[in-house]
This record gives sequence, structure tokens and C-alpha cells, in this order.
Amino acid sequence: MDIQDALKIMRALANGANPETGEALEADSICRKPGIVKALNKSIAALVAAQERERVRPKNAFRTWTRAEDAQVCEAVRKGIPLDEIAKAHNRTVASIVVRLVKLGKIAAQAPSPKAA
Repeated sequence: MDIQDALKIMRALANGANPETGEALEADSICRKPGIVKALNKSIAALVAAQERERVRPKNAFRTWTRAEDAQVCEAVRKGIPLDEIAKAHNRTVASIVVRLVKLGKIAAQAPSPKAA
């Protein structure tokens, strides 16, 4: 079962319908209780949000860095290529590029700024 199938079932239940037949659930069905409907709708929203995050996430997000990629990123920085262009070229986020450069010792980590009182 994929996420779309799960969403279809959850939406039917949240709307008070049997997902297999489309018929209305009985009035005393557990799926018609307000708390259950609210939980189903929150779950649906969470799944949809997770799908969207997955859709917009760069292809190489969370993948292991290779030595070759490290060298390419360092060379791009040395050439003055903007970080957003480097990130796009490597299918990664700007944040992941920055973290990697810090780890490689190519840029200094910045201390978090103190919060104003």
C-alpha cells in the first residue's frame, strides 16, 4: 500500500464512509466520533505535509558525501561560486553545503548569536 492508498482510506473514514464500498458508516461507528475524526484529519494533514517535504527535498539530501563531491564543493567555493548554485549543482540544500564545509575545515562555524533580553 502506498501513501495515496492510505490517504484515500483515511479520507473516506474521516468523511464517515466505508472506504471499500463508499457507503455511510453506521451512526455509532467509532470512526464517526469527533475525536477520531479529528485524529484522522490531523493524520491526513501530516501525511500530506510529509509528502510535500519529500517532493521538494533535494535528490541527494541525507546521502553520504563522497570524496569527489567534497573536492568539487571545495573547488566551487574556492572559485567564488555562490552557495545556492553549489547546492543546486549537487542536489543538496545550502545548509548541507555549509555544514559540510565546516566539517571539512574550509569555513569557520559561527557561534549562535545571543538572544536579546
